[in-house]
Amino acid sequence: MSSKVEQLRAQLNERILVLDGGMGTMIQSYRLHEEDFRGERFADWPCDLKGNNDLLVLSKPEVIAAIHNAYFEAGADIIETNTFNSTTIAMADYQMESLSAEINYAAAKLARACADEWSARTPEKPRYVAGVLVQLTAQPPSRRTSTTRRFVISPSIS
Repeated sequence: MSSKVEQLRAQLNERILVLDGGMGTMIQSYRLHEEDFRGERFADWPCDLKGNNDLLVLSKPEVIAAIHNAYFEAGADIIETNTFNSTTIAMADYQMESLSAEINYAAAKLARACADEWSARTPEKPRYVAGVLVQLTAQPPSRRTSTTRRFVISPSIS
């Protein structure tokens, strides 16, 4: 078992750990425009991308990092990856199914970097990352519905 998992279990035995809050509402507070979601890489994408919050880990990672850091600043012990809709099914709404794995990886890497930075600042209070996945019903992308929210803490990203 990884030392991070053991460390997390020890922390859970000692105190209540605080999970971050809503990513979507924090993103909304930035009042981003279509161009922000596109960035340079997706400037010529064939459909609108505004609202694809998970894509921001590629097109505007500084916004997602700032949100993670704000939650740590507020006292969170665990942040969630910005991957709530990073499935191929959800990415079909933006014709981005092929980017699902890249977005998930980039989101985990970004969250891990933020957590590591905060853990280095305050070694007595290590920070963790929870991967977020949404379970989808088998419906066409425009009619998909979220049935449950699942959190995954993996030794490779915790």
